[in-house]
Amino acid sequence: MTQPTTAAAVAQSTRRFEGRNVVVTGAGSGIGFEMAQLFLAEGASVVAADVNPDSVPSGTVPVAADVSNEGDVEALVATAVEQFGRLDVMCNNAGIGSTTDVLGCTVEEWDRVFAVNARGVFLGTRAAVRHMLGTGGAIVNTASVAGLVGLRDRAAYCASKGAVVTLTKQVAIQYAGERIRCNCICPGTVDSPWVGRLMDATDDPAATRAALVARQPLGRLGNPNEVARAALYLASDDASFVTGTALVIDGGIAAG
Repeated sequence: MTQPTTAAAVAQSTRRFEGRNVVVTGAGSGIGFEMAQLFLAEGASVVAADVNPDSVPSGTVPVAADVSNEGDVEALVATAVEQFGRLDVMCNNAGIGSTTDVLGCTVEEWDRVFAVNARGVFLGTRAAVRHMLGTGGAIVNTASVAGLVGLRDRAAYCASKGAVVTLTKQVAIQYAGERIRCNCICPGTVDSPWVGRLMDATDDPAATRAALVARQPLGRLGNPNEVARAALYLASDDASFVTGTALVIDGGIAAG
């Protein structure tokens, strides 16, 4: 089986983002970390945001930001523009999980999931669009296959990621004439630190992992790097005729 391409290998083969300026949220681990690292390897200048920016990739500009906070997001994008002069790519990647159904989900949990997953994408998109008007750019949002199909015990999560998918489509239509492309990626279950924490919180983490693998038609969990590479495709000129799409990287779950 072909292994995911490393950042070093990408750097040797292509520099699609040479001279471009990128913001990635949720860059402290998992998919966001891989995004930031790959953008760097392909020549971009990267502002990497996280609630704990100590863990973002070396070589990026680290910024502490809570994406549910309007002031934090406005300051984040302003930092990128001040550092680099303009913003070319905005990756609204930060998100949180939820593992309850509608009976078990509290109002507080529902609101918190939407604050990060949906409001965070709205705030990041709004801030980015303001700076991309007149110059164009690409916005890539991290949704989920859970925004396209129903998954058990994911009420708030499915709903919030569905909001990301439809907001992506609306923004794509609204600003196509401004040369601003907006797309989203829809990962399935990815073997990331975040998913690991969810598994560790269950009564039997090993059984939980086995069950997650079993529901994947390809027979394995996703890798953060292969999801990040899909995001870079959408941000690149390779996808210059792609906007308003939800690119599914889920090992076949949505096809079932």
